[in-house]
Amino acid sequence: MKTTGCAGLMAFCLFGVANLGAQPYPNRVIRLVSPYAPGGATDVMARAMAQELTKALGQNVVVENRPGAGGVIGANYVAKSTPDGYTLLLASPSPMVVLPHLNKSMPYDPFNDFAPVILLTVVPAIMAVHPSLPVKTVKDFIAFAKARPGALTYSSSGNGGTGHLAGALFDFRSGTRMTHVPYSGTSPAATAVLAGEVSLSFGDTFGMVPHVKSGRLRALAIAALNRTAMLPGIPTVAETVPGYTAGPWQGLLVAAKTPPDIIARLNKASVGVLQSAEMKAILSTVGADIIASTPAEFTAAMREESDRWANVIREAGIKGE
Repeated sequence: MKTTGCAGLMAFCLFGVANLGAQPYPNRVIRLVSPYAPGGATDVMARAMAQELTKALGQNVVVENRPGAGGVIGANYVAKSTPDGYTLLLASPSPMVVLPHLNKSMPYDPFNDFAPVILLTVVPAIMAVHPSLPVKTVKDFIAFAKARPGALTYSSSGNGGTGHLAGALFDFRSGTRMTHVPYSGTSPAATAVLAGEVSLSFGDTFGMVPHVKSGRLRALAIAALNRTAMLPGIPTVAETVPGYTAGPWQGLLVAAKTPPDIIARLNKASVGVLQSAEMKAILSTVGADIIASTPAEFTAAMREESDRWANVIREAGIKGE
């Protein structure tokens, strides 16, 4: 009688354990790692996505800031995490397609140690100058710069950052020769052009638009193929320099070997979030263009970006710090 009872209890426990292991994803808190400090465009996006994904997935999604080394610290944390879909990375170009070409030793391989989930958005850069600079169009700026090779300066958030590469790409495409001045972050880089310490900055819309609207900066162009609703009267750089685009993108990745069904679940939920009225309203405030790609499309976009910036880095002779 006792033996039968014990056997029955053991069978019940094993059944319970099996069922627990078979619970559908997700069944516990999901961490969304932002590899930058709080307060910037990436952090705004991370918190908005976490809030909306919580609703879409029925589980809490919490933001975890792990800044440092241009995003490498946070990215490496996700690369080394358990591949179960409970640790996500909100990625940007720097740790995925730029720094691997600048640093001889990286703690991860951007294409082998991660599984792309979705390319969320692209935030075009704004080509903005201090109002004292006597130029009002990209054409004016090119002529002014060519007459003063090496004299005009542009700021960026650091060596190899998006702003640095945007300036180097502009030099190649336009035939100008500017001098890069790196700063220790996006805010100091924007402050430098606001103060007139540098001539120009390629900053993201999130940080630049308020200063453009206040008149403290003059926007010459948007570094996108199409004009933006945030600044409808501002042309694109591509209207003068054909094909020119620059600006950070944001996407979700997980550790390699994460099950495909979990990746598909995250992609579907994210696409739904991006189409929600709440998210569209938030993204409009930072000037982000919604992409909502498939995992395969995100992989292809990353490889294209990696090749593009590798060429710019090589041709400009940009070195890692």
